Order: sequence, then C-alpha cells, then structure tokens
Amino acid sequence: SFGLGFFLTGVSWVYVSLSVFGGMPWWLAGVAAFLFCCVLALFPMLAGWAFKRWQPESLWQQALYFAALIAAVDWLRSWIFTGFPWLTVGYSQAAPSPLAGFAALLGVHGLSLLVTLSGALLLTCWRLGLFVVATLAIGGFGLQQVDWTTPVGEPISVALVQGNVPQEMKFRPEAFIRTLDLYRELVEQNPAQLIILPETAIPAFFDQLPAHYIEALKSAAQRHGGDLILGTLTGGGERYFNSAISLGQSPLQVYSKNHLVPFGETIPPGFSWFMKFASIPMSSFSQGPENQPPLAVVGQRVAVNICYEDVFGEEIIAALPAAGILANLSNTAWFGRSLAQPQHLQIAQMRASETGRQMLRATNTGMTAVVGADGVVQAALPAFTQGVLKAEVRAYEGMTPYASFGNLGFLLLTIGFLVIGRLPVRRIR
Repeated sequence: SFGLGFFLTGVSWVYVSLSVFGGMPWWLAGVAAFLFCCVLALFPMLAGWAFKRWQPESLWQQALYFAALIAAVDWLRSWIFTGFPWLTVGYSQAAPSPLAGFAALLGVHGLSLLVTLSGALLLTCWRLGLFVVATLAIGGFGLQQVDWTTPVGEPISVALVQGNVPQEMKFRPEAFIRTLDLYRELVEQNPAQLIILPETAIPAFFDQLPAHYIEALKSAAQRHGGDLILGTLTGGGERYFNSAISLGQSPLQVYSKNHLVPFGETIPPGFSWFMKFASIPMSSFSQGPENQPPLAVVGQRVAVNICYEDVFGEEIIAALPAAGILANLSNTAWFGRSLAQPQHLQIAQMRASETGRQMLRATNTGMTAVVGADGVVQAALPAFTQGVLKAEVRAYEGMTPYASFGNLGFLLLTIGFLVIGRLPVRRIR
C-alpha cells in the first residue's frame, strides 16, 4: 500500500505522456499507469515481506535490517528489467542537505541507506536515533568540505537554451520551420564559448537539415571561438538514434543515447501490441554504442548524456576521469506540468555530488540549470518559459571514491547491515 501510494504520487506523469501526448485512450493510459505503479510497488513490498519474515528481536538491529532492505530493493529497481531508479529514497537528500556529503563516498543508494536508518532509529530507539542523525549530519557537513576534485583550466562561458516548444507542436510539419528559426535566433543572440540545445531540439534527421541552416549554427559558434551541441536525430531507415552533435571550431562529433526508455524509445519484446494504442513519434530508437568518449569541445571534454540516462549513476561515471564537465540534454515536455521537472533536477544534483563535476542541463521546458560540483544549483531558468541561461563553468579533474568504485561501498555496507541485523543478541539475565 505504501509503495503504490508512493509511486502513484511520484510518477503520475507517466499518464500524461501516454494519454495527453501519446494519443492513448484516457482509460487505457490510466490502467497502464496504474499497473506500472503496481509493478514498482512490488519492490518495497519485497523489503517489507523480508523484514517481517526474518525480523530481528533487538530494536536497533531492526533499524539496521530495515534500512538495508529498503536500500537494497531501491538498488535492485535501478537495474532489473533495464532499470527504473526514479524516486530512489536517497534523492531526498540532494544538496544542500548535509547528508549529500556522503554522495561522493556511497552514491545515491548509500544515501538511501543512511536516511532510512535515521528514520528507523528515530522510530524505534529515539535517543540513539537523535545521536545517529546528529552524527551523520556533522559527518556529511564535514565531507562537503573535502575537495575530492579540483578545477582545472580557465572558466568557459556557456549558454543553455530552453526553447519551450510545446510537445503537441514539436513533430507537426507546419511548426518545423518556426522551430528551426527559433533555435537559430536564440543561438545567434546569445553568444558563448559553449552553446547547448535540448534533446531533439531539431526533430528531424541531421543529414536532412538544410545545409545553410547547419552552416548558420556552426558559424554562430565559431564567431566566438567555441562549439555548439545540438540535440537531433541521426541514422535513418530501420536504425535511427537519439543523438547529440557538436558543431563549431572542433571537428564534428556525435554521441548517441545508449540507455533507452522502455515504451518511449524502445519497445520491449512482446509489447508491440501495446504501442498500437499510442502514437508516440520515434518510439523505436536503436541503442547507441557503449563507452562512447566524451565530446572534445572548446578545449574541454564534456560527457554528454541524454534525458533519462543521468538517472543511472554507475553509467555516468564510465566517462570519468576523462570528462571534466557533465552535460544533460532533456525534453521532459512529454510529462506536462508535473513533478518530473524538479525530480529530474534533483537527479542531476546527485550526479554532480557523486562525481565532483559540474552538470549542465539544457532542456526544452525545464528545468534548465547549472549545477555546481558540490551538487548545489547555481542558476536555473523558470520551467515552461523560453530563455537562455548564461554562466561561466569550470572543468574538474580527479576522482571521488564513488567515481572510482561505483556502488561497491554501498553494497558492502548494506551486506554488513544485513549480517549484523541477523546476528543473535546475547541477553543479560
């Protein structure tokens, strides 16, 4: 019951993408969204069942055991069936929470473990709980003072473009020229060394765009000695990709999205019948190569990820230590005016905290933002507005413990909690 309420509240925007923009009948979209949340609710149910099945007698052991189970099922949900780690408990502690200091050590799943332990102890042994909460807060604050990574090179100017193109107009032929003109004007009017446009900002295959339009974007970037990263489509025929392409003073480079969204960008085996009820454009992308190198632009190496990809922390760190800057291109217009935009910004904050690198977010409708290497949002545009966010950013070098070892520390700690939670407690008579 808790899991169902939690996910129905937190990912209700799935209904919007299926019904409002996907063209699915409202009743079928409602059933699909409800069943999706029912499946997600199985994970906390599994933790609850395991806790009641092997519940320790000692209250403090119960807290350890419960925290380990909740964090473990969150981790399981992050990779099984391609993974859906949205609403992982640890995201509640994104900066400026003191616990965010532990992200560089243990990642978001480690934060899930710590915050769940804190809540469980406050419930079962409140004096011990207060001590643990205070200790974790002080420890997290201290860890936030550690410079795991250091800035390198000179600052570069960036311009993050938020076109605010309505989703219902994005793929309509009559709106295509207006979209091209909009982004060209925003690029030419907002010079910067690095200009980033959102995911599929240009909803057409790159090699089908007018040559003079591509040259106009390239020239605008070159006039300021820089580069532009453009979200568009590549490939053609039966194999096409959700890609980011660089234009400007550096050679043309392409990053193609590797971790695709089930039902939105790829159709799971056996579910082609389901997609017949929806009219989602480009719902059968091909998967981009694994371990693509960062884009070498404006003298920096920028690790690009597209939309949903930044929710997978261990995939983001694969580009390190080569990359000095992280960049996410997104289009969450699919989810309307919902919780999806601020939730996705929290996810970006956590990736910055885990890696010790700045995260640049260029989105269609929000939330376009610059996130500092400490996970704190330095600047952001209001959602559902048209604009360009300008800032100066730095590349960072070095590796946090999480960037070096991924979820290993979290898994060892979780196993330790499970073992200690099951140890027999000697009673004093």
